[in-house]
Amino acid sequence: MPFVSLGDARAPFTLALDAGTSSVRALAFDASGYAISGTEEQLPYVIETTPDGGAEFPAERLLELSVEAIDGFLRRVGDRASDIATVGTTSFWHSLMGIDRQGAPLTPVYYWADSRSAPDAADLREQLDADAVWQTTGCRLHPSYWPAKLRWLNRTDPTTFQTVARWLSFPEYVLGRICDPDAGAATICMASGTGLLDVHAMTWDEALLDACHIDAGDLSPLVDLGPSGELNDEFAGRWPALASAQWFPALGDGACANVGSGAIGPSCIALTVGTSAAMRLILPRPPRTKWDVPDGLWAYRLDSQRAVLGGALSNGGNLLRWIWNTTGTGPDHAATSSAAALRPDTTGLTFLPFLAGERSPSWHDNATGVFAGVTLSTAPEHLIRAGMESVSYRLASIYDALAPLANQRHTVVASGGAILGMPPWLQVTADVLGHELSAIDPEDETTARGAALMAAVTAGTMASLDDDVDVTSTATIYSPGRTTFDAYREGRDRQSRLESILVQSGEFV
Repeated sequence: MPFVSLGDARAPFTLALDAGTSSVRALAFDASGYAISGTEEQLPYVIETTPDGGAEFPAERLLELSVEAIDGFLRRVGDRASDIATVGTTSFWHSLMGIDRQGAPLTPVYYWADSRSAPDAADLREQLDADAVWQTTGCRLHPSYWPAKLRWLNRTDPTTFQTVARWLSFPEYVLGRICDPDAGAATICMASGTGLLDVHAMTWDEALLDACHIDAGDLSPLVDLGPSGELNDEFAGRWPALASAQWFPALGDGACANVGSGAIGPSCIALTVGTSAAMRLILPRPPRTKWDVPDGLWAYRLDSQRAVLGGALSNGGNLLRWIWNTTGTGPDHAATSSAAALRPDTTGLTFLPFLAGERSPSWHDNATGVFAGVTLSTAPEHLIRAGMESVSYRLASIYDALAPLANQRHTVVASGGAILGMPPWLQVTADVLGHELSAIDPEDETTARGAALMAAVTAGTMASLDDDVDVTSTATIYSPGRTTFDAYREGRDRQSRLESILVQSGEFV
């Protein structure tokens, strides 16, 4: 993706606020959709995990990081902050938190990786027609989504549950605190990742609300891409240069990653590997029309006219980080270089990479990581290589379900810091998929860029997404090899057999 200097950037600007699972960042894009060099402020944080499967972070602290990121961004952009006309926000899908009537948090932010509600997901599958729920909402009855988490919270902390005045995602909370109420609404995009939205009718599903012991009044009002809001008095005083900017309600990170990498329509599938991993395809799906969600996939929305179909893994870059930390190695360690030099599927290991649980394509509630084939000769490089291959195998299962929905001649565009920083992993993935990968520049911030583009187009400061810059024009191409595809096919089959054994034994549910 082209970059432009602050001095050469063409007004009006769009500020993108991106609250991810490992950092919060704020950066600017100009009227041509180019990232403006030197404007990014990024503040890292670490999700708090617990031995019983918890994954959460204090809502007030995450709000503070968001505010501090904008503070730092404004210092970087200086006098040209007055050129900011719009603000686009994106954040991780599926987050859940509760606030009281004064807007104060009553819970932490619960992340998709929080698996403590697994028993409640199982109860819901017994109570409801699970396949009908999946086809209606696009989401499985799984701990990743709100229905199971709401049931868990009501079961384990009924006093807090009854005190909550509003259940919402983290970016709704942020914009509700710093802006007028319009910016804190739930977009159809964000709501589609809750598991409570009918993705065809684009309304809250009444049967699921009843099963969760809430009603629509306990949730944020639904909007499409707008209307925009403005800063409230407190933050207009803090950021006077942004006081007249249009602040748009938040969109889900996966949808924005597709938009930011140009993967809109049936000719382009997006593959993203950051903390987690996913493959997604955006297709026209007009309102109130029924369509089927293919087996193994979920279906969310970008907006009222377009659906996001795909699959997500709970394990991506986090898996390699765990292996590096556990073995005392790292991305620049000799063991990682040795791992890259190994021939395909020669580690002797079969790895189920479920350290953070499992989502697509099998949706096991209680999956954990499993290494099979470990011997005294197993070395760190074997674990690293098996980790890369195992994630690529899971992505290939998603690709097999997505490819029939795409044009026969389609591009797979790869983004995400975890995989773009590991060229050997990109080659492994191309070989496993049996399809060419177009890897964009590692410096590209596709998720933030997607949020900025959607805000600019909605505000009318950019004509349309069709006029957008082609981010793949400078991509690095990774072509698959025929013999390597066949070798990896054997590795995929072995992984599948190991998973089936654990399912049949009752270990995975």
